[in-house]
Amino acid sequence: MSLDVPALPDPATADALRADLSSWTVDAVEAVVGERAMRALSREQVLPARREARASSTPEATLTRLFLLGDAVSAREVDAALPSVCAEGAARLGLVDLSGGEARALVDLRPYAAIGPDGESAWWVASDQGEAVTGARLRDDHVLGIGGASLTLAGMTMRAPVGRVLDLGTGCGIQALHASLHARSVVATDISRRALRFAEFNRLLNAAGDWDLREGSMLEPVAGQEFDLVVSNPPFVITPEGTPSFEYRASGMPGDGIVSSLVSSVGSVLAPGGVAQMLGNWEIHGGSWSEGLEAWLDASASAGRPLDAWVIERDELDAAEYAETWLRDAGVTPERGRAEFEAAYEAYLADFDARGVRAVGFGMVLLRRPMSDTPTLHRLEQHEGALQEPFGGYLVQALAAHDRVTALSDDALLDTAWTAAADVTRESYGPVLQADPSYILLRQGAGLGRSVSMDTALAGFVGACDGELTAGQIAHALAALLDVDAGRMVAGLVPAVRELVADGFLE
Repeated sequence: MSLDVPALPDPATADALRADLSSWTVDAVEAVVGERAMRALSREQVLPARREARASSTPEATLTRLFLLGDAVSAREVDAALPSVCAEGAARLGLVDLSGGEARALVDLRPYAAIGPDGESAWWVASDQGEAVTGARLRDDHVLGIGGASLTLAGMTMRAPVGRVLDLGTGCGIQALHASLHARSVVATDISRRALRFAEFNRLLNAAGDWDLREGSMLEPVAGQEFDLVVSNPPFVITPEGTPSFEYRASGMPGDGIVSSLVSSVGSVLAPGGVAQMLGNWEIHGGSWSEGLEAWLDASASAGRPLDAWVIERDELDAAEYAETWLRDAGVTPERGRAEFEAAYEAYLADFDARGVRAVGFGMVLLRRPMSDTPTLHRLEQHEGALQEPFGGYLVQALAAHDRVTALSDDALLDTAWTAAADVTRESYGPVLQADPSYILLRQGAGLGRSVSMDTALAGFVGACDGELTAGQIAHALAALLDVDAGRMVAGLVPAVRELVADGFLE
């Protein structure tokens, strides 16, 4: 049975197609359709872009119409846009269907660019066409292309050079493309044979080196192996019986079982110092939002795999909001069929109510196997504000700062001359006629944009951190200035300084 996926190009054909596409970049697409249409595309509305692209006859406009917007173009136009491969070659690759002198795309193919530590990287990524283009319900084994979740994961992944990377649930291979830039070797797994075929096509098209592509569920294809970095955008969408189910977003496990399983077992494939970064959602029952995550981390520790953990919950939806979000994502709306929508909506609410699910949280999970097998990082926090982009660079710095300050004794910390980070500002609040402010805030411009409320002593300490005096010297000077016992001043400042260093306020 046909998988309905592109044919794998030989090296010469891949080189020719890549050369034909070389001028078709993200910037070229925007130049063709304009800012208004680009914003509409981000909302999955293609009509404004089609209007603009049809008004142009450039090769970039033809490729945009054909592969991004699902427009029919003439075979002659395809020959001009792909002069080496031509329309017939594109048809042999399974990229287009030729009929009656017209070409229609069989896949979504688009340029993609990302900024990394070494500058911008550009690729072309093939996947299944979306509902906005086809106007039809997605097939159950739909292979998702570049979406919000994949971009979020790519942006939060730490890009330090590493040895082995595992892309767990690779889909069309976006995370593997990123990993190929900073890893010696890449293993990409997926339960979907179609997804692996798209990933292999994208690897060949972009000359992204050798990947080890493996079919299988969860960690089964890599059991007994270790990796320096594991990245995963797993099929975490909670999908009760009677609701739309797609292979790319639903694992088949009940509730939040896929994320639970990964958090509690991924330590088995991490090398010492290895990091796992993933997206996920978790059910919130009667207590704290983090109760489930704490239990999963405890399960990992009980299995002999204690892990450093940093979880950031970015959003929280009640049962109705969650159902509406993922029904809309599946194209199940009242406008398209009220009976189907209401039946699926009812199935969500009945399942959540029966299991006592109060809400569902969504966010980022970072786990690390400690070098000493003794965790030092356990941070589960909520954050709804903007994030520094790319966030992965901040995480590299934050983990390094945590490790640095954790290794310092109190005496060593006091003997260090600290400097306030360049992105940190101080804000004071209080009545105009009041001599001293009522509130003093230290605010971070990068990373998580944290703010810290300070008393006079801590504000004075940070204000003196210019890299000249040690923390101990500043503490003793403040004690004399404020007429406070030096021992009490030092004892109060040491834990505060540790926290400010770990959070990136002090360097």
